[in-house]
Amino acid sequence: MSPVAMPDTPHPTAFAPLFEALRTAPTAPDAKGAADRLAREVSKTGLQSLNDNDVFKTLHKFATNKKSGYERESAAIAFQSLATILGAPVAPLLLPSLPVIFELYMDKGDVVRAAASAAVKAILKLFPPEATRIVFHNLESILEVGKWRTKVGVLDAFKTFVTPARDYVAAELGALLPKVEAAMHDTKAEVSSAAIKCATSLCTTLANADLAPHIPVLVKCMANPDSVPACIKALSSTTFVAEVTAPALAVLVPLLMRALNDRSMEVQRRTVVVIDNLVKLVRNPNVAAVYLSPLVDGVEKIATGAAFPEVRAFGETALKTLLKSGASSSGPPSTHRDVESETAVALTALRTLLPGQLAAPSPGSPNGPPAAKYSLLEDSLSFQASLVADLAHARNFDDKSVWARCVGVYMAPWSDADQSVAYAEAVRSHFYAIDQSKYTVASVASTEEGELLCDTLFSLAYGALLLLSHTTLRLIRGRRYGILGTNGSGKSTLMRQLRDGKVENFPPQSQLRCVMVEHSLQGEDGSLSVLDFIATDPALTGVPREKIRDQLLEVGFDDVRQADTVGGLSGGWKMKLELARAMLYNADLLLLDEPTNHLDRTSVKWLEDYLKAKKNVTCLIVSHDSGFLDNVTTDIIHYEQKKLVYYPGNLSTFVSKHPEAKSYYTLAATSVKFSFPPPGSLMGVRSSTRAILKLANCTFTYPGRSVPSLFNVSCALSLSSRVGVVGPNGAGKSTLIKLLTGETVPQEGTVYKHPSLRVGYVSQHATHHIERHLEKTPIGYIQWRFQDGHDRELLEKATRVLTDEEKAILDKEWVGKDGSKRKLEMIMGRQKLKKTFQYEVKWRGLDHRYNTWVSRDDLFAKGFTKLVQQFDDLESSREGAGSRDTSAHLVRKHLEDIGLDGDIAQYNEISGLSGGQKIKLVIAACLWNNPQICVLDEPSNFLDREALGGLAVAIKEWAGAVVIISHNSEFVTSLCPEIWNVDAGKLIQQGKAAVVEDAFLDAKSPKGSGANTPARSRLQTPVASAHGTPVASGDEGGAKPVVRKKKKMTRNQVKAQEERRRLRKLQWLTTGGPKPEDTDSDNEP
Repeated sequence: MSPVAMPDTPHPTAFAPLFEALRTAPTAPDAKGAADRLAREVSKTGLQSLNDNDVFKTLHKFATNKKSGYERESAAIAFQSLATILGAPVAPLLLPSLPVIFELYMDKGDVVRAAASAAVKAILKLFPPEATRIVFHNLESILEVGKWRTKVGVLDAFKTFVTPARDYVAAELGALLPKVEAAMHDTKAEVSSAAIKCATSLCTTLANADLAPHIPVLVKCMANPDSVPACIKALSSTTFVAEVTAPALAVLVPLLMRALNDRSMEVQRRTVVVIDNLVKLVRNPNVAAVYLSPLVDGVEKIATGAAFPEVRAFGETALKTLLKSGASSSGPPSTHRDVESETAVALTALRTLLPGQLAAPSPGSPNGPPAAKYSLLEDSLSFQASLVADLAHARNFDDKSVWARCVGVYMAPWSDADQSVAYAEAVRSHFYAIDQSKYTVASVASTEEGELLCDTLFSLAYGALLLLSHTTLRLIRGRRYGILGTNGSGKSTLMRQLRDGKVENFPPQSQLRCVMVEHSLQGEDGSLSVLDFIATDPALTGVPREKIRDQLLEVGFDDVRQADTVGGLSGGWKMKLELARAMLYNADLLLLDEPTNHLDRTSVKWLEDYLKAKKNVTCLIVSHDSGFLDNVTTDIIHYEQKKLVYYPGNLSTFVSKHPEAKSYYTLAATSVKFSFPPPGSLMGVRSSTRAILKLANCTFTYPGRSVPSLFNVSCALSLSSRVGVVGPNGAGKSTLIKLLTGETVPQEGTVYKHPSLRVGYVSQHATHHIERHLEKTPIGYIQWRFQDGHDRELLEKATRVLTDEEKAILDKEWVGKDGSKRKLEMIMGRQKLKKTFQYEVKWRGLDHRYNTWVSRDDLFAKGFTKLVQQFDDLESSREGAGSRDTSAHLVRKHLEDIGLDGDIAQYNEISGLSGGQKIKLVIAACLWNNPQICVLDEPSNFLDREALGGLAVAIKEWAGAVVIISHNSEFVTSLCPEIWNVDAGKLIQQGKAAVVEDAFLDAKSPKGSGANTPARSRLQTPVASAHGTPVASGDEGGAKPVVRKKKKMTRNQVKAQEERRRLRKLQWLTTGGPKPEDTDSDNEP
């Protein structure tokens, strides 16, 4: 009989002999043969025959016959044969028989127990991983009422799911572990031992590398509460970095609740510290509400009633973290999922979608949903409904094989193959449509007519961070969308995932041509010419060179620049090159990630015009340039609560509707505040207007280029300098900065810096500093860089690396005054000598007692310039970084002062940081050793407006010198009264400059005045003279000091003076410009 055709009437005569043969089988092989014949008969007549011929009822009667061990063994063997021969479709029908089979574990006969164990293994093997919850629910009920051997069998059955259904077992730990833990305290040692082994196996499903080493200790705590203090001690010494999910909390929360009730203050202190660290890594507020809420009362009790103030302080911190994560003091929600209701809805849908030959009229009412025609089909549908409810709840609709495994397989015996496949797909499509209507967010986008490029529902995660959840990306052809959100919210990650085709449900490249323009040419061959670089792109092999040349001309590359190497291009020209390459792709969707970075205003205007002219190209733009967004965008996409929300109009329209977003237009720090550490002092420099770093007639040419990037440039910086460096792309701005900071060496001219000067440098590409440390955390990077008490990156500068010729100089003999010949081995020390320094020299092959002091001029004359500069850099770095402790909590505080979130600094790898977060890390690293000069090359790149405002305020309040390269004119003009305009390799200085060129000369001062020591100010920096002479007038040395006797001011005069100074500072912070000086004779506010 075909499996499709179900028998309408039972055939007891066909099954009666099979039952009798099974009941009277004298041996196990005979019983096995009879059971196989019975199973094949069921397969032949259809699954409904199991009910029509009372197969299960008969086998249950055999299994419970206390008088015949043969019948009990035969029943177990029959259940095994039914599972083996009929396969997965019979699994739901065998599930109710598990309690009967497990009862046979208590049989006195070994053969009966062995047959029962084999039957259980055969049945459990039929269930898919998705059925874990349903099977566990049945096994748990058996565990609660069974006898000791039955309990051992059930505990062993749990373990069989660990390997094939790892994730599903982990999801059930919260409900399962309390029952397993109860079994650990069973009076039977065998049950207790089996429970411990079961719990250990179940806990291996935790996908948390931080907890994996502690699984034996955690299981030991379940079995023996006395070991809780030792477990808490082990956890408190663990650094947690992985996301903490529901399975991990299911294991940890019961343990932590016990520890909170411990009498020991030390255990309580460690417990609240562990809770604080763990809760910070719980990303899902729903998980926090369910699992963490039971901890609130215990932590609150410690925060308010612990005997030690230190423990109370830790408790208060942990309590704030708990409540912030989503936990509630009112306890967990009653239930976060109504399984019975979901299953009932799924069962109704399954009945409605049944093929006509399997459906029967509704038994309740003629207009009601149909019912299954066969009773066992109804049982199978009930099981399938539970699986479908779980799949729909997990929103697992993409993998059709899962639905075939959970629905189609069980329908196969009741219909033909094509019908079962079609039924499974119909069920999947039905619930997917319900899900779409439930989670699709109402779009607020413009209602303007246009071709719809995509309407995609998706979620986005990066590592363990959930960035977007169940949101919609809806794009119309020809529209230009500006994406707004804070640093780290996932804007660039969304762009990269779109580029790589990793956004679920997003159209493939064959349907939607999507091209991304990024901010740098990372990993590309920099030795190729510009034209060859484009021509060798694999995606552009069919494009004629003439078309490539024309496109390069369109973005500004003339014939000369097309012949230049890519490696010699400035940041702005590299961006133009990326734009040219993207335009040759003929994209439908253009992804622009910070396109205006490194572009001068002329190039930005050209880019605006180009994008607005492309009527058929849709643009997604991430930019912190408010003017660019205002001029280009037609719509705004805003990150809100892990959703994409659409607003028609440009940035100003968006801000008019959302005034809280006005930080996109102002540089005022609204919620972000930066705080720079005070600069260090400089030996021998008491005036903030003296030159401490200068270039003299410097010329520099990049390798492979015939025209110098800088020609005969001279400039100087003092402690009071606030310099903005401006100029078009490729003019030489970054090259000038590299000469000042020692990144490169000029072919002509000299670079002179104070020997103790420390320069903090942030290049225009943040990865320049951290690209080799992407596996480290931000805290780990700073600890590595300054762990030896100095900046390890200093020794890698080109100006400090010895050439072969300079190494050869070290082998030349040094002839002393007495005629002895020595070779210099190293410089070991330095001290002040009149107007310069002298250095302690260790001679090769001689003991330290023969060390001698050699003046700086003599060492320079002998050719040891770089060796002296190396030692100067090391000493100056030690003066700044050597006095700072690199403990993790202090480094974290420093990073938080620069605007980087402390948890991100401590737990996230650098490779996972956003562009803005990397910039903050680099700024923090360059300021760690308290430099006197901070050089920022395009600091506004990648920083959002709030962070940019915080940086501007911090720079204004900082007491050191600042040099800024930026195309953001608002940023430069608000901070820098002095402008260096670099154009075509020439430097033109504009604005107010207060620099005295006698950089290192010591002015004579009365004995004991302390004038030759660093200035004693609260900020550790020299202050400007109140009566300075004109720059380079030559009158400094001849000026006669005016001796005036200070008149002691009254208390009212002192208050009035302080008020004038306060008002003057507020006015300076508001309007910018040079910082006003506070003197004893300030009579005007």
